[in-house]
Amino acid sequence: MSVRILALVGSLRAGSHNRQLAEAAVKLAPEGAEVQLFEGLAEIPFYNEDIDVEGSVPAAAARLREAASAADALILFTPEYNGTIPAVLKNAIDWLSRPYGAGAISGKPVAVVGTAFGQYGGVWAHDETRKSVGVAGGKVLEDVKLSIPGSVTRFAETHPVDDAEVAAQLTEVIARLHGTATEPAAA
Repeated sequence: MSVRILALVGSLRAGSHNRQLAEAAVKLAPEGAEVQLFEGLAEIPFYNEDIDVEGSVPAAAARLREAASAADALILFTPEYNGTIPAVLKNAIDWLSRPYGAGAISGKPVAVVGTAFGQYGGVWAHDETRKSVGVAGGKVLEDVKLSIPGSVTRFAETHPVDDAEVAAQLTEVIARLHGTATEPAAA
């Protein structure tokens, strides 16, 4: 059985280096793992309990929840916007956290990685994303980290999949997610 890993990208920009990193994850997934890149975060309305009503949940939010429910694990790729999580990714986490206590990511392994232009590679955003996912019920892999600095120059002419160091690190992240997703539940 293949482990299904859902990838969410916190950047909507067409040339996003985080999207390229997610595309690399799709290609680098080891045998027994399948990384699926979710499309459509831009279409999901901001979370509002008034519209999160059974039978009338916005279609885009319902698709996100279905994709996360069908996944065995998630990997979130996030840049850093003003020192924190991009709104589109935080909104996705909010939708996935409901219904309270039984959200689509409840108990699922989640890794947070990404790249940013700054010298720390978006580490503040990654930390904040881990915090938000943990509060939302995800099983955050706190020791699985990949924050790649200098994205604008590092990936100016090289796709992340062709950067040997990044490809090796990303493959390790996916392998760790795979391993956690296949571990028997603790008794």
